[in-house]
Amino acid sequence: MGHPVTTNPFIIMMINMTVVFFVLVALGGLIHLIHIIDPTKEKEDHSDESSEANEQAAIIAKLKEQQASQPVEEPQVEEGITPEIIAAISAAISAYGFSGQVRAVKIVGRENSGWKRNALDNGLRKSI
Repeated sequence: MGHPVTTNPFIIMMINMTVVFFVLVALGGLIHLIHIIDPTKEKEDHSDESSEANEQAAIIAKLKEQQASQPVEEPQVEEGITPEIIAAISAAISAYGFSGQVRAVKIVGRENSGWKRNALDNGLRKSI
C-alpha cells in the first residue's frame, strides 16, 4: 500500500478536476432541490394580483390627469448654459437617486471656483 498508483501529474490533475466537477454538479443539484421544496417560501395567491393591477392602473390614471392639468414650466436657462448641459445635470441628479424636476441652474462664483483654486494651489498658475 505504500506504492502510489501513478506519478504522472497530468493524470492526477485530471482525476482531481473530475472529482471537483462532480462535487460542484452535486451541490448545484442540491441547491436546485432546496429551491423546489423550500418550506419558507410563501405560496402565491393569484386572486389579489388582478385587484392590485386595477388599483395601480387607477393611480397611474390619476397621476396622468394631474400632470395634464398642471402647466409645464420651462426651465430657466441662463445665458451660456445650453439645454444639453441642463439635460446632463438632470440625468446626473436622477442617477444619484433624486426624483423631481430641475427648475433652475445657476453658476456660482465663476471667478473663484473650487476647480480654479485647486489648479492655482497645485502650481498650475502659469497656464491660467
